Amino acid sequence: MRILVAGATGMVGGHVVEQALRRGHEVVALARDPSGIAVEHPRLGTAAADILDPDSVEPLLEGIDAVVSTVGIGTSRRPTVLYSEGTRNLLAGMARHGVERIVVISSEVAEHWAHQGLFKLWVVLPLLQRFLGATYDDMRRMDVVLWESAAQWTAIRAPRIRSAGAKGRYRLDPAGPLARGWSITAPDMASALLDIAERDDLGRRHVHVAG
Repeated sequence: MRILVAGATGMVGGHVVEQALRRGHEVVALARDPSGIAVEHPRLGTAAADILDPDSVEPLLEGIDAVVSTVGIGTSRRPTVLYSEGTRNLLAGMARHGVERIVVISSEVAEHWAHQGLFKLWVVLPLLQRFLGATYDDMRRMDVVLWESAAQWTAIRAPRIRSAGAKGRYRLDPAGPLARGWSITAPDMASALLDIAERDDLGRRHVHVAG
């Protein structure tokens, strides 16, 4: 496949680029400053673009088979539209060029809390929403953008993503949150994103992953 990776210089995006190349895919690595992409490969192209600028993103989607979006604002508390408007711009460009498949990172905090265990329900999730609510509010807006599109999207309800070495395994459940699903390493999250992008049975749904 020819995969566009948005947020290619981020903690997860860099791993997605490297793993996709190892799997034999062709990669277009998109970042506002692609100089931070250290890997070089004959199947890798880089592009300087901001997904909040639709005119800079749209031409890059020509000839793409799937989009993997790893963009994020980390632990910033500032209001954002990066997830919702950025995804909207990717989807608009995809529609123009006939690209159907996109996989994005969301959070289990953006999920309906009734599906969670008691400790997360009463302690963890309210604290995260209180301190980082702007991020999760925009992820919920992203959900609406995805549902309103015609794309074959998958949004991953991720737990805390850790900057740590790969464990080489992860758990996935399309039905709901995973027991003891507290975190996942960045390399394993990248593996999950690519595995899901390569599947054709998880379109237009949310899935949960954890280490």
